[in-house]
Amino acid sequence: MLLADAPTSPPSPFMQASDFALRFPSGVTQRPAPRCSQCAISSLCTPGDLSTDELAQVDSLVHEVRTVQRGASLYRANDPFNNVYILRSGSFKTVVMHREGREQVTGFQIAGEMLGLDGIVSGQHLCGAIALERSTVCAIPFESLEDVCREIKTMQRHLHKVMSREIVRESNMIMLLGTMRAEQRVAAFLLNLAERYGTRGYSATEFNMRMTRSEIGSYLGITLETASRMFSKLQQDKLVHARGKQIRILDSGALARL
Repeated sequence: MLLADAPTSPPSPFMQASDFALRFPSGVTQRPAPRCSQCAISSLCTPGDLSTDELAQVDSLVHEVRTVQRGASLYRANDPFNNVYILRSGSFKTVVMHREGREQVTGFQIAGEMLGLDGIVSGQHLCGAIALERSTVCAIPFESLEDVCREIKTMQRHLHKVMSREIVRESNMIMLLGTMRAEQRVAAFLLNLAERYGTRGYSATEFNMRMTRSEIGSYLGITLETASRMFSKLQQDKLVHARGKQIRILDSGALARL
């Protein structure tokens, strides 16, 4: 994913700087993997009813944690697919590039969500993943994940649920772009983001949006000017309060009724 030839064993202390640059793109660093059983977001990544032995197997899945600086790529389109990633902290956007070089945002990911599933179908990534802020991810070799899923059916069902959730999200996005007005698109986007934050134990009514208005517009299929105008309108209607990147939802029911 991040690099196809990244070794699973700890790097040699005598590794040259040029070797490190080949393994990790600019803005990405590596540190030893923690134990999933000791992770604060483990309930979002793994089933809650694993036995002690099963949890030990899951613990062995994460080979390393990577820190990705704001604006750096975790992986790029056409990179070989080797790993999936669990987002431990921070946030990402996934993007594809149009032929003329214009970036199209295809999704936003927050803590507890999985990155890299797009690479399963063809063995290489179809999009790129860029950090919206300083973020950390757990790198999980997909072959190892498949092996564990064959042995632990609970883990297999959990992975299927994760994949199904992504399919549902994509389907909802298609419906949103095809049937909703710009104002409704922005409202639905905010409600979806609020629900995801709430599921992770954060406030579902007040949060910081790390993505720009331009990135939101790209994701929703509207221009930057339209996105900014819709946020202003929602604020004027006293449905939300926006102060920079901080958003407070004042009336979620009215947002849903738009």
